[in-house]
Amino acid sequence: MTIRDVISADGTSIVYRVSGPPDARPLVLLHGWAESLTCWGTGVVDELSTRYRVIAADLRGHGYSGAPESGYDDPENWAADIAAILDAESAIDGAVLLGWSYGGLVICDYLAEHGTSEVDGIILVSAINGIGPGKAGGTTGPAMRAAMPAVFDESPGTAVRAFAAFGDANIGSGEGKGVDAQRLFGASLSTPPRVRKALFVRTTDHDDMLRTLDVPALLMHGTADTVVDIAASEHAAALIPDVHTSYWDGAKHGLFIEDPGKFVAEVSEFIDTLA
Repeated sequence: MTIRDVISADGTSIVYRVSGPPDARPLVLLHGWAESLTCWGTGVVDELSTRYRVIAADLRGHGYSGAPESGYDDPENWAADIAAILDAESAIDGAVLLGWSYGGLVICDYLAEHGTSEVDGIILVSAINGIGPGKAGGTTGPAMRAAMPAVFDESPGTAVRAFAAFGDANIGSGEGKGVDAQRLFGASLSTPPRVRKALFVRTTDHDDMLRTLDVPALLMHGTADTVVDIAASEHAAALIPDVHTSYWDGAKHGLFIEDPGKFVAEVSEFIDTLA
C-alpha cells in the first residue's frame, strides 16, 4: 500500500492511497460528503485489491487533501482533481470510477468535462448525480434533510448532535458495526465545517452527459436509504443507455458496510464484464 499526492489544476493537493497489483485494472474509489478514503474499511479494500489496482482518494477539503477557502461550487475543480490522479498514475488504462454518495457527483463532474477516454465503466453507490433545488438527481432523504443546517455549525455540540441524529443511516442495522460507525463519525467531524457547507452551495445536473454516456454503468442503492433517496439513482438509471441496477431491499446508505461480501461480489461481477 502506497500513499501519494498530486497537485490539481488550481494548486490543491489531492492525497490518495494505492494498493493491489500494478498491472491490474484500476478501480478509483471516491468517498462521500464529510468522509475520507478510510470510509471503505480495510476489509473491502483488501478484498478488492486482490483483483484490482485500487486507488482510494481523499476528495478536496477532506482527509489529508488540501482544503482551499473557495472553489467547491465549481465542477471544473472536481473534474480536475480526478484528471490529476489519472494523469499521475501513468499506467492507468481502462479505469473504473466508483463513487459513493457525493463521490458520484464528482464522477459526473469529471465525465462532463473530460469524457470517457480513460474510463471503461462507472459505479455509482447510493449516489447523487446532480445537486440543488429541483434537481432530481440530487434527491436527499429525511436523515440528511433533518441534519441540515446543524451539520454545518462550528459549535462542537451542535455538530455532534446533528451527526448523531443520522443513527445507523450509514451503516445499516446489525451487530458488530460500532467500529465502522465511529470511523465514519470521526471523519465527518474532522471535515472543516466550512467545507461541509460549501459542498452544498451549488446547483447543477448532468442529465445531458448521462443521456450520452458511452460506457456501462452500475447503480447500487438501498431501498431504505435515508441520506440519498433512491429516486436519485432511479433518475440516473432512466437516462444512462447501458445501465445495470442493483437495488438492495431494506438496505441503507453505506452498502459496503452493511454487507461487505455482497458489495465486493457485485462490484467485481460488473467490472469483470467490461471489455
